[in-house]
Amino acid sequence: MKILLSNDDGVHAPGLKALYEALVKLHDVTVIAPDRNCSGASNALSLTLPLRIAQMDNGFHAVNGTPTDCVHLGLNSFLDDDPQLVVSGINHGANLGDDVIYSGTVAAATEGRYMGLPAIAVSLASHHGEHFASAAHIACNIVNHLQQHPLPADQILNINVPDLPLADIKGIQVTRQGRRHRAESMQKSQDPHGRDIYWYGRVGAEQDAGPGTDFYAIANGYCSVTPLAVDMTAYQSMDDLTQWITKL
Repeated sequence: MKILLSNDDGVHAPGLKALYEALVKLHDVTVIAPDRNCSGASNALSLTLPLRIAQMDNGFHAVNGTPTDCVHLGLNSFLDDDPQLVVSGINHGANLGDDVIYSGTVAAATEGRYMGLPAIAVSLASHHGEHFASAAHIACNIVNHLQQHPLPADQILNINVPDLPLADIKGIQVTRQGRRHRAESMQKSQDPHGRDIYWYGRVGAEQDAGPGTDFYAIANGYCSVTPLAVDMTAYQSMDDLTQWITKL
């Protein structure tokens, strides 16, 4: 199977290398990834900057853009033929609950699905990053399964794997997104010229993290697989909203 592989941690990230080395044993894999860390880029496009792509010594391709740019450029221009699957990861850190809104890892997969291809996003749920091999093994099994059992056209899979040896992972659970509390306050300081600057604080603590959520699966040693809909329409609210509009 032909696969386009990208990420948001950048073309030099160890998670990208680990996933490539696992996938390339069975598949034709092209890597197109940002030339730097783009964590938190979400679905941003570089609309006002020209994009450049350069091949590295290891055969990976680096782009001076976002994860979404990488997938869009690969599918719309760079690759001679469309791949059969877009894979994003392995992210260095979890993408659980609300994280998916900001995640460049998830955004790269979403862009693949927007452009008509099945797609998955893979994250290692730890910033220590000791067991990328575990996440790569599980991701490869899911990719191979997708060949025989395709995804619905309106979904991607968001996969989070505990940072554990493969033998210690208890299994795979299908989960829903949990939810975090409001993020901590931004940190104010000053630059060397005395001007105010601000840094983002820690992400919010887990709020909705009970059984069935992605948070709960990871906390209990399971791999979490969450189907994410590309169409964000709140269909269950359309009738109520229609009634609401008539009262304007």
